[in-house]
Amino acid sequence: MSALPSPSPVDGPAAPASGSAAAPSLRHVLGGATRGLLLFGITPPRASATAEQADEIARLTLARLDPLDVDALVLYDIDDESDRNPDERPFPYLPTMDPAVFHARHLVGWRRPAIVYRCVGKYPEPQLRDWLRTADTDRMAGVFVGASSGSKQVHTTLPRAHALRRETRPDLTVGGVAIPERHTRGSDEHLRMLAKQERGCGFFVSQVIYDVDASKSMVSDYHYACRERGLAPQPVVFTLSVCGSLKTLAFLKWLGVRVPRWLENALRHADDPLAESYEQCLATARELITFCRRLGLPFGFNVESVSNRKLEIDASVSLAARVRELLDRPPC
Repeated sequence: MSALPSPSPVDGPAAPASGSAAAPSLRHVLGGATRGLLLFGITPPRASATAEQADEIARLTLARLDPLDVDALVLYDIDDESDRNPDERPFPYLPTMDPAVFHARHLVGWRRPAIVYRCVGKYPEPQLRDWLRTADTDRMAGVFVGASSGSKQVHTTLPRAHALRRETRPDLTVGGVAIPERHTRGSDEHLRMLAKQERGCGFFVSQVIYDVDASKSMVSDYHYACRERGLAPQPVVFTLSVCGSLKTLAFLKWLGVRVPRWLENALRHADDPLAESYEQCLATARELITFCRRLGLPFGFNVESVSNRKLEIDASVSLAARVRELLDRPPC
């Protein structure tokens, strides 16, 4: 899961309440994935932020989301992944607020569903169990994320987190992470998805994708494996993220995102890398919409806005609006 430093407060319009009073439940939203979902992903404020700063960040977030017809908000849970990659991290790791706390205390104006990531290794079992007990199952889902490496010391393992969910709150919808890069290396990511589905995952969210062929291969193998086993495939949500600088490109690669060589060249030599990556994200969305609809696979897109640069924030909002237009077009 990718994340740049969290946004800090900037000037912006006052935020109206987002979503309608009769907003659909999360289960209803996921049930519409055959047409294509649109999610919008953000990071919580830094852990050092005051309550007033967190309120301001929430206000600005809601103002940006208000014009967008997004189906759900994604809140990332950021963890230190330096154990996975010994190379220097292009952006320093800065702890962030618990996304569940940010949602409950500061995003009170958000009326539509929210999907809250949980890096389960960070949380002792009692803390994770308390969150499961209090989660609003109509408005919230979780995405459980395991340790970034096998050597990392954790409080709760991923299998145990799924077991806790079954024991404590079996009605809470949970999702899993899908990583197309792993499928490129071993052609077995669809088997991991099936195993997570057996543990109760009702949808999947990909890592940031720039290699559309890897994504197509992963969901194709997943689709046909489900058909062979007589299973209904769960929605697969593809994460799109604009890349506004070479430092951001380096960070994506540090995180393990595969950027094809031709695209890396295009971004490195472009006069405007942000515009280049924006157009590539749109091209990826078009291709995956056509492919998933042809397969009959429920799908969607999660447009990330995780930078503190206004240009990148604005580009993410614009990208989400354009993806919504693509999803709303009738199939050819």
